[in-house]
Amino acid sequence: MTDRLHAEHGKGDPFAAAIRATRMAMIITDPRQNDNPIVFANDAFLRLTGYDRDEIMGHNCRFLQGTETETETVSRIRRALLARTDINVDILNYRKDGTSFWNALYISPVVNEAGELQFFFASQLDVTDRKDAEHRVVADKERFEAAVRARTRELEAALDAQRTLLHEVDHRVKNNLQMVSSLILMQSRSITDEKTKRSLQAMLERIEALSTVHRRLYQSDDVTSFDLADFIRDLVRDLIAASGRSHIHAEFDLEATVIPAEKATPIALMVNELVTNALKHAFDDIENGAASSALALGLTRSDGRFIIEVADNGKGMPLTENGTSFGKRLVHSLARQLRADITWSAASPGTRVRVIIPDQQPSGGTLHA
Repeated sequence: MTDRLHAEHGKGDPFAAAIRATRMAMIITDPRQNDNPIVFANDAFLRLTGYDRDEIMGHNCRFLQGTETETETVSRIRRALLARTDINVDILNYRKDGTSFWNALYISPVVNEAGELQFFFASQLDVTDRKDAEHRVVADKERFEAAVRARTRELEAALDAQRTLLHEVDHRVKNNLQMVSSLILMQSRSITDEKTKRSLQAMLERIEALSTVHRRLYQSDDVTSFDLADFIRDLVRDLIAASGRSHIHAEFDLEATVIPAEKATPIALMVNELVTNALKHAFDDIENGAASSALALGLTRSDGRFIIEVADNGKGMPLTENGTSFGKRLVHSLARQLRADITWSAASPGTRVRVIIPDQQPSGGTLHA
């Protein structure tokens, strides 16, 4: 059969004998003839494809292609033949009986010593099992990804529902706090005792601080966190405006700090208490026109903790007191809940309060004043 190749080696050539005997399917085509027909096929090729030798000799091997053979793969083979370069591809081929198989096809040009193209050598290997395994892996991967996407959609829907519920809770709490504030305000108007009125006013300010917390949580897209820096800035400005002391200048040095939502209430109450205390007592003997009156708020974060500072340049306060006010007891109670350290010191002039709060701590706990 190899003498039909018009090559230098005939039937006695050991290379030709090896091609015939090997279990790997092999063919040789002649590009010098019209349509590059098959001029040699070994028995392994016939067993692989199911054709008889006389059915394939002299024909282009495209008869192995079928309805589901990828046109791009065929184009790649055609380009390689035109460029006279090696190519190694997996292509879906069909046997004589119509059954398909995946063919690991390798094609290489054969040239003579003068560099002239003589033949194309091609080997075929049935890799259907490997391709089926690859397709199963792809199918399993797609099913897994589809399941993950479906589960993700379910979790996102559940999260949206939870977010909506928490927003509604914050909204209702805010409304209830505003109602309580209105009731306290109405009650205070009917009370003549100044000490009782001041106590009610202090309680009203604390409720307003809590209402601001829930308003911010309600308006936030993230119900799990709270922007402390923005809250401090807004709260201080509101408290100064409510105090009627527009001459007091607020100075802010606030590092962007987001805290868990569960810490928002105790920290908000603490900041409200410290600022309110400074507004009430630090500047009570300073005329409203004193442009130098200042209240400084600081917020920094480092080494697993964040630090809040409230300082004024007022008259200062005694660092030891015979009695302890409700406000100061509340501050210390909040500090214990937050596992925070709090110090009061002279600012020369004025007073400085420094609160150091651990960044991570067990959540929950009950507020005890």
